[in-house]
Amino acid sequence: MIHVGALPGTPLYRGQFEQIIQRVRREAEIYLQGGVDGVLIENMHDIPYIRPRDGLGPEITAAMTRVALTVRELVPGIPIGVQILAGCNREALAVAKAAGIQFIRAEGFVFSHVADEGFTDACAGGLLRYRKQIDAEQVYILTDIKKKHSSHAITEDVSIEETAHAAEFFLSDGLIITGTATGASADLAELECLQGKTKLPLILGSGVTVNNLPTYWKLGHGAIVGSHFKANGHWSGDLCANRIRAFMDSIETLRKQSS
Repeated sequence: MIHVGALPGTPLYRGQFEQIIQRVRREAEIYLQGGVDGVLIENMHDIPYIRPRDGLGPEITAAMTRVALTVRELVPGIPIGVQILAGCNREALAVAKAAGIQFIRAEGFVFSHVADEGFTDACAGGLLRYRKQIDAEQVYILTDIKKKHSSHAITEDVSIEETAHAAEFFLSDGLIITGTATGASADLAELECLQGKTKLPLILGSGVTVNNLPTYWKLGHGAIVGSHFKANGHWSGDLCANRIRAFMDSIETLRKQSS
């Protein structure tokens, strides 16, 4: 994860956009040297988040395009993705198309939930039609199900397995499974119940660390790691090259054992 600094127009923006870009460059270089398999950029510092219908400005889409182009220039040999909070999936697709990157992380793909920024409704139909409209079908859409930081009481009678089936039926390219909050590990029971139940890749979306990696290794096809790679283990901290290298060394060891 590259957690982009607060962007123009958001409450925590302090000017000096070029400094934000320079930090993005430094983090991309650290990840490249650390040997990660891919990079996901996200406007994490744009708190409080805003939904598209509440007035997300074009300046955010433009700024994230600049960020995506910067990362692509530095790490052209691995997949790059983008997520724009909150639930700005069309905007993320536009960024991916313009910057020539490989995937987006989408919220609210199927069913509905209530997040801290408000109600999020299903978007698969409109989102995939928009992808077709802008000729971006080469961009994969990886979708959160039973997303973190959200209440799922309105779909309490819909299991995670049924949610996964719905996302697969609605043409998701991959499923992201998270814990309840940023940095919280995914529920092992939920991951175990999905084994062999979907043809889609399962991606662990939060809480994977070098310590629990062996436990989660065979339960997913990939992992999105953010907080664990920070010096203080918190998403807002500075990247730690040593943490990244130790994690990737563990990955290589597990890969050799599995081959």
